[in-house]
Amino acid sequence: MSTSPPPADADPGGRRRSGQLESQIVTVLIEAGTALTPGEVRDRLEPASLAYSTVVTTLTRLHDKGAVRRERVGRAYRYGAVQDAAGLVAERMSRILAAESDHTSVLRRFVGGLDRRDEEILRDLLREQPES
Repeated sequence: MSTSPPPADADPGGRRRSGQLESQIVTVLIEAGTALTPGEVRDRLEPASLAYSTVVTTLTRLHDKGAVRRERVGRAYRYGAVQDAAGLVAERMSRILAAESDHTSVLRRFVGGLDRRDEEILRDLLREQPES
């Protein structure tokens, strides 16, 4: 019995990083351009050996977060993306920051951990922001 290799961006144990499956599912929904059933989402994911129940659970969590919409069609739900994967990650980052009381330390360490390219992108983005 052969097994599929783990996704290239999985951790060394072969498991997806936190939020990675959510991002992959949102990307599948955006690329589809139409609402999909959980089975259709599963068929478009790599590896396709992912359990159907895992896809359903993840879609339900995304719906609860407002990241996907769903509509009942017969006995099943069809899901469509509300925001892209980048929006999902940004929302997750905001929730994590909001849970910490010392925003300055968290942001300082975050920025300190950026590579040179990402730091320049962040600086450019901050310069673009209008003064409040």
